[in-house]
Amino acid sequence: MVKPALPNPLPGAIGLSHLSAYDWEAADGVCGGSPHLHLVCTEAYVVTGGRGAVQTLSPDGYREIPLEPGSLAWFTPGTVHRMVQGGDLRVTVLMQNSGLPEAGDAVFTFPPDVLADPDRYRAAATLPPGTGPDTAEAARRRRDLAVEGYLVLRDALVAGDTGPYRAFQRTAARLVRDKVPAWRALWQEGALAAARRTGAHLDALVDGDPGYLDDSTAHWTTSTRHGGFGMCGRRDEYGVAGTTLPYGGD
Repeated sequence: MVKPALPNPLPGAIGLSHLSAYDWEAADGVCGGSPHLHLVCTEAYVVTGGRGAVQTLSPDGYREIPLEPGSLAWFTPGTVHRMVQGGDLRVTVLMQNSGLPEAGDAVFTFPPDVLADPDRYRAAATLPPGTGPDTAEAARRRRDLAVEGYLVLRDALVAGDTGPYRAFQRTAARLVRDKVPAWRALWQEGALAAARRTGAHLDALVDGDPGYLDDSTAHWTTSTRHGGFGMCGRRDEYGVAGTTLPYGGD
């Protein structure tokens, strides 16, 4: 029987964290997080409190999706998204591939001159460790720089020009290309391994041998890291392997 490479993964090797959306006002007068996209992962927001919205840019244009308790929104790879604070917005984030969206599979919508220089991009995207005022200030600077580039992309899309958005997607793909081998390993050990275990269980049931059920058990944990600075807000994480990977802003 196939054993999990990541011990005790959540269903489907999904990643999980909790966010309280930033209430910092940006240049356009909107309070919220840092616009960005993911290259290979789908991400979902389950709203647990407050009000707000998520602004998205995709081939179907600009959208603003309302967020309220009980609502669910999700974005496929390549969709630029920006969490907007409307009042005490709190969200549980569900992520493909063991939390990869918050640990590498993300590119901020910085202006083109920053995106064109990998070293400059990395410096702008990476935060100092910890949860103190220096980290908060750096997170806000990063958010403001991402909003600066995002507004250009949004205005072009609203005007019917997809060129800047398409160019950003291509640049983002170039920026992450060297990371793909590590991402592939995580996918193989997480989501792919989970799907293969299900296949093995189905085969065992067909063969009349449910012996794998001898490994049945239950697990429990609570969030173990609180108040970190994520891309969209203050982030509470779980210290369980494959559940919330350490944040990697570069």
